[in-house]
Amino acid sequence: MRSWISWPLAGAIVVASSLLRPDWAWSIDRKDVLEQMKKSRPQDLIVLIEEPDAGGNRLIGMYGLKKEAGDPTLRRFSIWEESPADINIYQETVYCSPSDPVRVKRTETAVFVRTINPGGPIIEGNREDHLVWWAACFPELAGTDPSTLKEKALSLGYSTLVPERQEKLPVVPR
Repeated sequence: MRSWISWPLAGAIVVASSLLRPDWAWSIDRKDVLEQMKKSRPQDLIVLIEEPDAGGNRLIGMYGLKKEAGDPTLRRFSIWEESPADINIYQETVYCSPSDPVRVKRTETAVFVRTINPGGPIIEGNREDHLVWWAACFPELAGTDPSTLKEKALSLGYSTLVPERQEKLPVVPR
């Protein structure tokens, strides 16, 4: 599910700019709006991935991490995905249970339910999932290379033998 939190911010930037420089309001440049939004990143943003991308950098971060009162293994948070051409904000959930480690990733078009194998093999296709899962479940390990966390996972009760799998569900329109 895409959050449109960023659009009111963009609107406020445009309105404020038009009051200060009326000529600018009529020549809104997408690049300028994106730059302003990048400067307005959430204060509690934890950067998990920052790498070169066509035309600039790609950044993935997490913010607003909250534990659920009724389930100590459940965490909710927002993912900030920034590329040279766009900024997207998604609401996500992870389950930190040793018996059921899962990341639920929501996009505009689908919900991905991914079973994670903490401490297991890391490949390009699962690196982001592991970075997000470790940062949500164990914030003190945020940004740590997940391929180095096998011993930590074992010490926390994870088997490191969970078969990773993904289920893709369609987004239900509201």
